[in-house]
Amino acid sequence: MAARKPEWPEVGDLVVATIKTVTSYGAYATLDEYNKRGLLHVSEISSSWIRNIRDFVREGQKVVLKVLRVNIEKGHIDLSLRRITKRERIEKIKVWKQDRKAETLLRNVAEKLGLSSDEVYAKAGALIEEKYGLYEGFEKAVKEGPEAFTEIGVPENFAKAFTAVAEERIQVKKVKVKGTLEIRCVKPNGVKIIKDAFLNAKKAEKTKDADARFYVIAAPKYSVKVLAENYKRAEEVLQKVSQSVVSNVVKAGGHGTFRREK
Repeated sequence: MAARKPEWPEVGDLVVATIKTVTSYGAYATLDEYNKRGLLHVSEISSSWIRNIRDFVREGQKVVLKVLRVNIEKGHIDLSLRRITKRERIEKIKVWKQDRKAETLLRNVAEKLGLSSDEVYAKAGALIEEKYGLYEGFEKAVKEGPEAFTEIGVPENFAKAFTAVAEERIQVKKVKVKGTLEIRCVKPNGVKIIKDAFLNAKKAEKTKDADARFYVIAAPKYSVKVLAENYKRAEEVLQKVSQSVVSNVVKAGGHGTFRREK
């Protein structure tokens, strides 16, 4: 856990910090990830003229800063706010939040296994972090199950515990695509043919990373919706299930068409 993070940041690192004291010459901030104190000099707060420092930073505020200098012997860290871009700030906050969540999830795994967080990290977390990133590993467990971990050498009981916690605590955002199927089959068993075509298409494309759903609009029209982790995968499954339904109905003597909706 703590051993994974160096004691001191390096020059050029982006850090999340909490402003503790504002003075006439700058502000002192605590680096949340290192429990160290640094100075944000007034000259590094903004490129524009500063009338009042508190117009830019205030006590208790969370900010993303860039490390300019580190003097370990003196315990000094010089920081900059003005050298941070909006994109860098957004990305850093996102990663920082994921890291904090990953630490919490790791503690949940430790509780499930009856071990300390350090033991869990040493026996499984380090492997997962090296291969995927720790938080990204938890997301992968939701999508692919414990096999994503056992195949890289994580013991099976640890892999199952990681997966169980991930499935309990993480909701992977999915995108949605949809289309309309128009299906007809006038044969005596036409209703069963259409029903089986939908069931078989859904079964063939049933995977952890995508979910196909069918709804009756008003016969012979049916809506097909696919949820997946990205648009490429969603479009792929949408085309496959739609083609499967149409193909099976046509083979049985019916007719079918598919139209992709925007």
